[in-house]
Amino acid sequence: MNMNKQLLRSMLFWNVSFFLFLIFVEAKADGLQQTSPTRRIKDNFDFSWQFHKGDIAIKKVVRVGQGGITDINVPVITKKDTVIDYNNVQSSTSFLPADWKEVNLPHDWVVEGAFVNDNELGSQPGGNGYLPTGVGFYRKEFEVPESDKGKKISIEFDGIFRNSTVWVNGHLLGNHQSGYTPSNYDLTDVLRYGSEGKNVILVRVDASEAEGWYYEGGGIYRHTWLIKTNKLHVARFGTVVTTPSIKEMNASVDIKTTLKNEYKTAKNITLISKIVDEKGIVLDTKTITQSIPPLEQVEIAQLGSIKKPLLWSPESPYLYKVLTEVSENGNVIDNYETTFGVRTFAVNKNGVFLNGKLCPIKGTCNHQEFAGIGVALPDKINWYKLKILKDLGSNAYRCSHHPPTPELLNMCDSMGIIVLDENRHLSSSEEGLNDLSAMIYRDRNHPSIFMWSMENEEAIQGTVMGARILETMVNTAHKLDPTRKVTAAMNHARNDGGYSDVLDVVGYNYGDKQLAYVKDKEAHPDRVMFCTEGTSFVSTRGEYENSWEKHTCSNSIIWQPGWGPYPGEDWADIVKYPYLGGLFVWTGFDYRGEPTPFLWPSVASQFGFMDVCGFPKDGYYAYKAAWGNEPVVHIFPHWNWPGKENDTVKVHCYTNCDEVELLLNGKSLGKQKAVPYKKLIWPAVYKPGRLEAKGYKAGKLVTKDIIETTSTAAQVVLNSDVNTLKANGCDVAIIKVAIQDVKGRVVPTANNLVKFSIEGPGKIIGVGNGNPTSHEPDKASQRMAFNGYCMVLVQADNQAGEIKVRAVSDKLKGSEVIVKVR
Repeated sequence: MNMNKQLLRSMLFWNVSFFLFLIFVEAKADGLQQTSPTRRIKDNFDFSWQFHKGDIAIKKVVRVGQGGITDINVPVITKKDTVIDYNNVQSSTSFLPADWKEVNLPHDWVVEGAFVNDNELGSQPGGNGYLPTGVGFYRKEFEVPESDKGKKISIEFDGIFRNSTVWVNGHLLGNHQSGYTPSNYDLTDVLRYGSEGKNVILVRVDASEAEGWYYEGGGIYRHTWLIKTNKLHVARFGTVVTTPSIKEMNASVDIKTTLKNEYKTAKNITLISKIVDEKGIVLDTKTITQSIPPLEQVEIAQLGSIKKPLLWSPESPYLYKVLTEVSENGNVIDNYETTFGVRTFAVNKNGVFLNGKLCPIKGTCNHQEFAGIGVALPDKINWYKLKILKDLGSNAYRCSHHPPTPELLNMCDSMGIIVLDENRHLSSSEEGLNDLSAMIYRDRNHPSIFMWSMENEEAIQGTVMGARILETMVNTAHKLDPTRKVTAAMNHARNDGGYSDVLDVVGYNYGDKQLAYVKDKEAHPDRVMFCTEGTSFVSTRGEYENSWEKHTCSNSIIWQPGWGPYPGEDWADIVKYPYLGGLFVWTGFDYRGEPTPFLWPSVASQFGFMDVCGFPKDGYYAYKAAWGNEPVVHIFPHWNWPGKENDTVKVHCYTNCDEVELLLNGKSLGKQKAVPYKKLIWPAVYKPGRLEAKGYKAGKLVTKDIIETTSTAAQVVLNSDVNTLKANGCDVAIIKVAIQDVKGRVVPTANNLVKFSIEGPGKIIGVGNGNPTSHEPDKASQRMAFNGYCMVLVQADNQAGEIKVRAVSDKLKGSEVIVKVR
């Protein structure tokens, strides 16, 4: 009962936290969207796009004005039986609505496709999860009022995968190759204002080439923003806020602001920087007046302070802001907001220290995807994933293997999750350095980020050429951000070619193999090292057999691949050798693609200690025991083994207790002393009934776990993570679906087909079940349960009301859940 109360309190805390986060974001957006010409406006540009799947031949024009679908005056074809040959360049001169569908962003068209048994898809066999990619187009018509004439107007794409080309009103604006860094285009000159007419933006996205060896999706899969400012304004990513001196009674706040003057005349301006706390109380104000030359930008430095600063940490993630105002002749012409935290990170040869205290990193590596929706994650889903990890006891997140969406970093700042921000490619080319710079410029004010990672497991690690490339990247990172150290995630050749010598911190992926990091420490005592990746325990949720035929990996026994330990065991090295700094487990969640050790028909990885829906596997409890503060006893496998009566079944247990006693149907099978971070195992003669494990600390019973043999499936039960959604067209309810017997126990082998229906102001945006071999569509109104569970994601519309979601399954009692939309 006490555990249930704690769970309810935890759920209430996180639901309130996310609700307050949404209020903060909306209030921030409201502040940015005032109609006054003196204020910066940042409009969300996600809604009402049209999408065309497949390429459209567009001949590049040599004179200004592309026309056709890139502009507003395109002829619209209304004949229903029309078929267009999109390989013909004339196809782009007309618009057939039937070939386009309306979508809102973020959007991933690849996850909407059907699985294809083709090992040529992706950068390696099975790499992208056997889903075809290709080319897609996004088109949107919009109006800009006459009052915006004279402003600077740009569009910011947080992420397009990948190779995106943008036209506005027939004008080709540019191309951006990376699928992970933001892109920005100045629209000022090519827009139509007021009575000039409507505007059209067209974006071609070519996702046919991979950047990684995992599922990457395709489309405008992150947020898009229309930004309007004065011609004299804070530059893009134009503030840098650091705290060079932190003492108990005072912290200095160094503020650097880059102002851009796009007028043809010099401007005399006043720059006001206000430091405010979480309540909005102004703690310090710095003012400077300066002349900005025409068509130039300048950086202005100011030094403020905070008395008795509250430090940022995972336990208390306190945030401050710098509110920037630029005024001319007493009128505010631009405003900007920068969130920061007061904290010190030190990564040295003795470990990782936060605010002067040893802070072992309890982290997970994660790709940016989720069940049902691919890589197009609504903000709520990112928050939900982080919440699960934080509740587990994790304090850190590695963005594998690319910069994340900026909203995720905002959430890590506010939730107290330490971040390793990672660059995608090892490259000192102009494009490569531009992508690295974009990541650092965008992200350097986040207090959650403690290090930059330049690359992951590149083939030329440990080579002289690789070291030269890496050194150029490290120097670039140091120039842009001298406050953070730089690492690279290395899985080989750490002592060759001078590669490690150019790094501040040598990253060890799987350094536990032959205790490589311990031997290297002995040989290089001054080397600063960190465990950037480890574990790689492959398991299928709810499965306890290793089978090439079934494509299942046991939660009980290490099988394939052979380079990782059991979950939790790698933490023993972090405790024994604190100079390792911590660990990022591969991975927190399963993900599409890279279906090691299998290929087709497996379409997803099994590395996570949770599946792609966030349903825990048994390994989850190993890290909950290692990282959490609460007593943990978790026994497995399930206890439904018809036909194995009187056979011996090994019972495994993850725990952080001193001792655990196992009982079967009330009879003790013995008490075992726990070895930290190791599994306990009992041989048990299988008899249906009740398996119970009791955990003791200092001789006192502190927790227990119970597994019972269930009867057959009798009912479908729905459980939504929230009772209320915001009517903003974005908010999401994560609805877990369980197949239970008549006593309300989850049937651990149930695979019933569950069908969903929905009424009210909402829609189903995806379904999933965590089965790595499932070829069911993610965009559907039904899903097979997998070992007792599946999931449906419901997104609110823009209007208030009540959403009713109903689930039915043949011969089972159905269920309904109601979510209010406000």
